[in-house]
Amino acid sequence: MTFRTGPRNLITDVAGLRVGNADDAKLKSGVSVVLCDEPAVAGVQVLGGAPGTRETDLLEAHNSVETINAVVLSGGSAFGLDAASGVQAALREKGIGFAAREFRVPIVPAAILFDLPNGGDKDWGLYPPYRELGYEAVQNAALDFAIGTAGAGTGALSAGLKGGLGSASTLLPNGVTVGALVAANPTGSVTVGHSRHFWAAPWEIGDEFGGLGLPAPLPADAQDVRLKFRDGLKAGENTTIAIIATDAVMTKAAAKRLAIAAHDGFARAIWPTHTPVDGDLVFALATGQSGKTLEINDAIDLYAAAGATMARAIARAIFAATSAENDLFPVWSSRKV
Repeated sequence: MTFRTGPRNLITDVAGLRVGNADDAKLKSGVSVVLCDEPAVAGVQVLGGAPGTRETDLLEAHNSVETINAVVLSGGSAFGLDAASGVQAALREKGIGFAAREFRVPIVPAAILFDLPNGGDKDWGLYPPYRELGYEAVQNAALDFAIGTAGAGTGALSAGLKGGLGSASTLLPNGVTVGALVAANPTGSVTVGHSRHFWAAPWEIGDEFGGLGLPAPLPADAQDVRLKFRDGLKAGENTTIAIIATDAVMTKAAAKRLAIAAHDGFARAIWPTHTPVDGDLVFALATGQSGKTLEINDAIDLYAAAGATMARAIARAIFAATSAENDLFPVWSSRKV
């Protein structure tokens, strides 16, 4: 089966979704939000050892709320969980949310990454700025949006290179679309050794992250475990957080299976991943706007595409990162080897 990208090669190729970014260059941090035009079925899978989350319990299949209104990815470590409050405020203004008697309660799961020691000014005073960034991100929501040093990926770092915000999409032969959005901030490396070649190269479509393929032969340092901060590693100081989405019709249980499958993309794009110091997490969204319920063979194709699409989105995050004042690490485009 040959995969091809959607027209934007972004998660917004999945019908019913928009993405908004808000960031602060001085802070070196930001927020990304995926808005659902109509409430969407959702799931989540956490495989990292140090997650930071909000409203994830309700996504389990045995719990009552069936759909959600938005998902937030934020920098700022635990301070960044405030971003979801800003998103809630913006949605409440629009009358969007779960109906509870005469009230509307926006359902907004969220996850954060650790980007505090990245050269940015975190002296924000009494209250962190993430609530306001979340509100702003909703106002900026559109079908087209920036990747790289943008939104939740603004202050992200990987082993030896700047991280970033990445996105990709895949159109399946049956007409179903799958898309990924990721804030890539892993303790591990996205490139093979110290080379420019991405671990995700086998799943690249065209030259969406350089078209270099894998090095042949593999360099001697390909299996070296390179970490962002080898000294003084602590739980929660990294994390890749992501959303995988489709326009297929799904149950909450099937959405969780989609999130599980998308974690394969982490393993294909980052070495090592799912460590005790990463809070690696994938949310899954099913908008159902294709109207298609998948039989088992098509479902397996979707899950395979989910992993490949996620791997591509991670590579695109690092590929698209741009340099800024006080950066701790260089950007991929400056690497010559």
